[in-house]
This record gives sequence, structure tokens and C-alpha cells, in this order.
Amino acid sequence: MNQVQKKMGLYLLFLLIGILLIPTLLSFARVEETKRDEENAKETGFSTNVLVYLYNKKQVIKIPLEKYVQGVVAAEMPANFHMEALKSQSLIARTYIVNRLIQDHLPDMDKWGEAAKHADVTDTVYHQAYLTDEQLRVKWGEHYKKNLDKINQAVKETAGQIITFQGKPIYAAFFSTSNGKTENSEEYFSKSYPYLRSVDSSWDRFSPKYMSQKVVARSDFIKQLGKMLNKSIAITTFSQEQIRVLGKTSGKRIAKLQIGNQTFTGREIREAFQLASSDFTLKMDRNRIIFTVYGYGHGVGLSQWGANIMAQRGKKMEEIILHYYQGVHISNTDNWKIALLVINRKQVNISQILVRF
Repeated sequence: MNQVQKKMGLYLLFLLIGILLIPTLLSFARVEETKRDEENAKETGFSTNVLVYLYNKKQVIKIPLEKYVQGVVAAEMPANFHMEALKSQSLIARTYIVNRLIQDHLPDMDKWGEAAKHADVTDTVYHQAYLTDEQLRVKWGEHYKKNLDKINQAVKETAGQIITFQGKPIYAAFFSTSNGKTENSEEYFSKSYPYLRSVDSSWDRFSPKYMSQKVVARSDFIKQLGKMLNKSIAITTFSQEQIRVLGKTSGKRIAKLQIGNQTFTGREIREAFQLASSDFTLKMDRNRIIFTVYGYGHGVGLSQWGANIMAQRGKKMEEIILHYYQGVHISNTDNWKIALLVINRKQVNISQILVRF
């Protein structure tokens, strides 16, 4: 055997070893990486990050999921609420973001500009309000540590838990205060969700946000109605009798309202005049229109004040969630697996890796 043949033989031998060995090494590396992910998940709840677009700063930050949940709960619910209510909000915040993270595409981010296109969520109420640690220090001042410890406890006690319906995270809608009932989703939003049904929340009458009033000048009232219709409207002289409710929703909010010879939805009037909710009455008083409004928010899903009052009356987080979201399950996730699904951005049925209560 000449020198060339020997070199060729050694080359083929090394090539064969490489072909056999490299996949083994790669497989070992993947196993080690998975182990690290699993260990991180055990410590922190979810070993993944959330890309948050900070609207005022026009920038995207990357934060661990459970840290994000903490910032949402601190922004969305008063820290002096009952622990079971805070735990409910933690569960909702986590469910909401996991539902977004496992989607392949988030077209609603495009409207926020080029930088936001690469983010998962904004820090605005369009999604979920979120406050950074710096903002919380300003908001809470000397109560920062006490409040943060309480929020962290609520987040930690629900770590890894999400709300599911038929094996998938739900659209976890929530609002501040009901008018005594919550709303069917399709009667306010455009889509019907089987778990977002109208339920009793009569204890909300004890909320400080249960009733409010807003006064609008008659001329401004008519002008705003014209803007809504994109035309001048012939109701410059009209009486109380020309304001008529044509229908109400399952949640006792206004579905349709006639003003003069024009018809509006309760939601249109609420948004046009920035009312607290779409359950309202109108009263004419000389040159003023007086709105008396019941409830605060769209009325779909969990009532935050309702949850707090339920908690004060001895209800646990599980009871609160199962009351406001019909037919759902509170599920413990296999954390490292759900984290990998999030990373891969796969919209799949995750029922196989959920453990129901």
C-alpha cells in the first residue's frame, strides 16, 4: 500500500468516525440544553422571555415571563387587594401572554411601528398594562418593598398555572367593575367565546367605581354625534322623549339607543363620550346632557372589584376564576415543555402537557 492509499484510508476512517460521532455529540448537547431549560423552569416557573414594547420609550425590552407577570399584576390591580384576587390576576396575566406567545404571528403589533413588530406585546392597556421596576418605585414610593413582596407572593403561588378551555389557553379578558352582571363576549367584542358568558356579579355594587356621572354640554353632545356619523344631524332641537333605548344586552348594558332619528350602539356612545361603561342613562337638563353610568369597563370576563369582594368573603382563587370563566380548567403546565413550545412559536393543542386540578 503506497503513501497516497494510506492517507486516503485514514481520511475515510476519520470521515466515518465523524459521521457516527457528530450526531451523538449533537444529541448529547440537546439533552444537556433541555436539562438546563428544565432546571431553569423549576426555579423560575417558565424558562422563556417576553419581548415588551414600551410605548413611551419606543423601545423593546426582554424580560423573563414571571417577571413580566409581576409587572402586569402591579400595573393592573391595586396592591392592597386581597391575596386571592391578586392570585387571580396573576393567573389571568400569565394566561394572556402565553396565549400570545404560542401564536405564529401577531398582526396587531404592526400598528405600533417598526420596532414593535418584533415584540410580543405592548405595555399599554391595548394588551395588558405593564410597569417596569423603575416605574413601580415611583408609583409606590416608600411602600415599594411591601407592595412588591405581596405581588411577588401572588405570582409565585400561581407559578406555572394558566387557564385553559379544551386544552388551550383562553383569551383572559378582564375589567374593573361590573354593573351587577358580566357580559357575553359577542355582545361587546366581535367574537364569541364559549367561556366568556354573562354571570352574576351583583356584589360589585360595593365597588367605589360602581356608579359615576358625566356632564356634556348640549352643543358638544350634538357635535360629537355628528362626528360619529361623519355628517351633520338634524337633532338641534330635541327633547328627552327623543332619547329611547331600543335594546339591552344579556349583561343589562345598552345594545341599541335611538337619539332623534339616529340609532347608535351602547359601545359607540360609551367610546364617543369616554363613559366608564355602556350601561348608562341620559337626562337632559337645560343645555346639558347628564350621563349616569353603572360599572367600569367593557364587562367581559373577570371583574377585578368583583374578584376582590369575593376574596374578602372567603372565596379562593380557583372559585373566583371558575365563576367568571365558564367551563374552564386551571392547569399546571409542565413548565420546560411549555417553554419550548413558546420558543418555537407553535400554535398547538397543549392538553397533553397539562395537569388539571
